[in-house]
Amino acid sequence: MGLQYHIKCREGDIAPYVLLPGDPERVPIAAAHWDEAHKVAENREYVTYTGTYKGVPISCTSTGIGCPSTAIAIEELARLGAQVFIRIGTCGTFQNHVDMGDLAIFDAAMRYDGASHLYVPPEFPAVASLDVTQALVDAAQAEGARYHVGITRSADSFYACHARPGSSFNDFWQSNWAEHFADLQRLGVLGAEMEASIIFVLTRVWGLRAGAVAVVLDNVMEVMGDEAHFDPQAGFAYGPEPVELMTRVASEAVRLLHERGEQT
Repeated sequence: MGLQYHIKCREGDIAPYVLLPGDPERVPIAAAHWDEAHKVAENREYVTYTGTYKGVPISCTSTGIGCPSTAIAIEELARLGAQVFIRIGTCGTFQNHVDMGDLAIFDAAMRYDGASHLYVPPEFPAVASLDVTQALVDAAQAEGARYHVGITRSADSFYACHARPGSSFNDFWQSNWAEHFADLQRLGVLGAEMEASIIFVLTRVWGLRAGAVAVVLDNVMEVMGDEAHFDPQAGFAYGPEPVELMTRVASEAVRLLHERGEQT
């Protein structure tokens, strides 16, 4: 397989297990927990490291923000032999029992994106692989992490559909956004992020496997309250520790999947 157009990787560069952060700066953070790692490629939003974690081959490729760029990354990674994808990122939550810094493990996604609809009809569900989700749960428990399992809402826009005017430039707002977050809270939706749906859909139709875990940065119901002013950097005040915990959990989940695969 030749050099891939966007991620700039070629055959032999990618392990069967790949972690997928959105932010390129999180790739070396993930790789720092491995036995060894080296940078393979860097192009646009796509940064790739490959190495081993407790003897298991593992890669990490950043996807950029949103489902369109993520679809490009996993298309090209799959062509190079990637078989298991674990999304690692950050999210907001709709649920008041979830604390900032908790881990959200997503077993399914609401498809508020456009990219997945270009591949499959709207009736097709975005569902994580059971074994990958279980490995993430087991790894979180082993790390002593506070975690929750549930559905995420993956959306293409960061600023659209917020419940109060003021989130979008020039106070642009649509009245049908007013109850959107409250409806999702009533449905029990756990998180809000921008990539999981396309990962779940494409791996499912390709016969591959995927899961997702994210650090909760904020409660979107509070951020979008009547007197609140949205600060997209506010959640990062919690420091690097939850992100590092998440990357350890994801790497350990890879080890568990490898171990369990060898036993079957």
